[in-house]
Order: sequence, then C-alpha cells, then structure tokens
Amino acid sequence: MKKFDVPEFYRSPIISRIKELRKDADPRKKDYSPTILDFGPIRFFIARHFGFCYGVENAIEIAYRAIEENPDKRIFLLSEMIHNPEVNKDLVNRGVRFLMDTLGDHIVEWSELNSNDIVVIPAFGTTLEIEEKLKSLAIDPYRYNTTCPFVERVWKMSKRLGDDNYSILIHGKYNHEETRATFSHAAKYGPALILRDHEEAEILGKIISGAIPKDEFYKIFKGKYSLDFDVDKHLKRIGVVNQTTMLATETKDIAAYLKTVMENVFEVKDFKEVFADTRDSLCYATNDNQSATYALMELPADIAIVVGGYNSSNTTHLVELCETKFPTYFISSEKEIVNENLIRHFLYHSKEHVATKDFLPKKEVLNIILTSGASCPDSTVDKVLQQLLSYFENTLPVEEVMKKFETHLIENKID
Repeated sequence: MKKFDVPEFYRSPIISRIKELRKDADPRKKDYSPTILDFGPIRFFIARHFGFCYGVENAIEIAYRAIEENPDKRIFLLSEMIHNPEVNKDLVNRGVRFLMDTLGDHIVEWSELNSNDIVVIPAFGTTLEIEEKLKSLAIDPYRYNTTCPFVERVWKMSKRLGDDNYSILIHGKYNHEETRATFSHAAKYGPALILRDHEEAEILGKIISGAIPKDEFYKIFKGKYSLDFDVDKHLKRIGVVNQTTMLATETKDIAAYLKTVMENVFEVKDFKEVFADTRDSLCYATNDNQSATYALMELPADIAIVVGGYNSSNTTHLVELCETKFPTYFISSEKEIVNENLIRHFLYHSKEHVATKDFLPKKEVLNIILTSGASCPDSTVDKVLQQLLSYFENTLPVEEVMKKFETHLIENKID
C-alpha cells in the first residue's frame, strides 16, 4: 500500500512503533488479536487496527502540500478535512480557513472568494453542486481534492446501480458531509433515498409491502429523497450502498431485510430482478477497525477508552461497540483526562460533555482497552497512554515493555 508524507509530529514513539511491528509480523492482516502492553499495575489492550487510514493520510498529505505550494495565496478548506480537532486546529494555525461548518452552513460566503484562492476538498468529498459553484468562480475543485478513494468507490457503485435501473438507497447519516456528497452523486445517476438506520428501513419495507400508504413516504422521508422520486415507480428495483463509516453489521442487516421484503412482495425467481447484490460498500479501514474492536471485546478489560473527534462517525461506532460490554469513555485527547480521579468525556447519544469521577477502578492490576477512530493521530493516542501510565507507581519502563512485546511478535510471526 502507498506510503504518504504525513508530518512527523502525528507519529509517536509507542503507538506508531506498535503499528509497524504488527504490520511486519502480520502483513496480510490475518491476526485481529490486540496488542497487550503489560506495565505491571496497569495493562493496556490496544486494538490491532485503529488510527489514520489510507484516506486520512492521503488527505493530510494533500492538504499540507497545498500549504507548502501556495505560500502567498489564501487557502480554504471546504469544511473540516477530517473529523479530528487536533488536525483541523493545526491547519487553521497554519492560516487555512473553513468555508463551511460540518452541516454545510457558510462561514465564508462564496462572494468573498476569487480565482486566486485555493480550495481543498475534504476526505468526505463534496456535492456536484459545490463542484460546479467552484468552477463558476474559476477555482479548480480537483487541484487539491482529498476525497477518499473508498468514498469515490461508493459513487461508482451508485452509478452502476443507476445505469441498471435500480433506485439507490444510501445507508447513512443524512447531515454527514459524506452522505450529502454521495446523495448528490447518486441522484445524478438515478432515484436516490437516504436511510438512517434499520428502523427507517423497516418503515420503507412497510411502504413497499403496502402496510403503510405510499403517500406517507413523502412525509416520512421528506428531504431525504431525490427530486422527482416516484414511490410507485422507484421502489420496484433497489440497491443499497452506504456511508463508508457506518456499522458494517447494520448495513448488512438493512440490505438483508430489504432483500427479503422485495422477494416477498414481487415473488421473483431471481432476487436480482428487484434487488441489486451490492454487498458491503464500507471501506477497508472501517471493517478492520470494527473487527479489531470485536476482538477487544473478548478480553477481561475493566474500562475502554476511545479517542477521536466527537463528530467522527467511525469513532462513534467504535464507542457504540465497546459500551455494550465495558464502561467506555469517549475523549478527543489526553487533555480530557483531568487527573487520576476525573475524566471529561462525550456522550454521543445525548451529544453532551460530562465529567466522571473515579473513572479508574481501584484494582491490583487495571486492564484498559485503548483504541481510536480513523482520523486520530498516533501521537494523540500515545499521549493518552502516557497520561494514564503516569498515575501508577512502580510501572515497568516503556522500553522494557516494548522489547518484550517485540520478542513476542518475532516468536509468533504469521506468514
């Protein structure tokens, strides 16, 4: 896989080293078991896969290159390049400005731009309408386009569905930048509809089967379907794609449910007459990170700490998985750990920050799960680990623990 030129300050002495060691020992990614770092009174279970993915590293490389190549020009990010506050803050500190917030509301109006300005497209991609707007301002939207290749793959899949006369159902969060971009591209190729979750899929299934009057479709899914979507015509052949950071299990359940509905309603001999076999359109990193999290959940941990941006979809889903088994704390950086007795963290269900006292259980040996989202730098996870480690006495030296881990990998290398 391609190596990207990512600023060194995003790397780290512990986490980045672990990743390289695991990669060398298991290049084909057959082993999803976590890394165990045993410091004596505290032991970390670190996910096999987490942190910067291909798409994020690609975006970071392009964004920093834009800054380097245009020292005398104004540089704008269309919106947050990735959902990580540390990365976006560093770009802003280097003079980059945001045109919009994550909901698409303008911070800088189009009228303030001119043809000499540089606009960087975020990793989530953007809509066809915004691409055209930039072109009308004589700004090339493709010069510094950091759209993730896996997002573009979903757009290509949407085109194939449209070309084969399937309506395109997008499993995603309606207000997420990636879903808005995918919806725009999908609607160019055919009728498109966004489904947030299994509950909305079930409502759609009842509309398809006639259990809910078809006219209700336009009220229930208002603002989530493409122009001229005709419920009588466009729900006879459907296919499912998704926002690449959704829960894989949920996308598969939605697709399986709708496939059954279509087979039962239309009584076809071959399901492909009414339902496209798209399989899963999640990116590899989302799949790997979720699989690695499931492996973590098999361990006897006391708490889980998940690090990442609070508006990061893929990070939120890791939290969602962990909290089914462990007390889970969702933090953006080590700064949220006030001291050994107090942690500030984010509750994604209610979208609020809270503070929890005595979050570290009093035990002879404390087991902590540690992972992060795909847009979180290794350096941030490293600082979280070091912060937690500092609260314990008589811990083994980092180099000794790392050497022991490296020896274990060599002895158990997977061909």
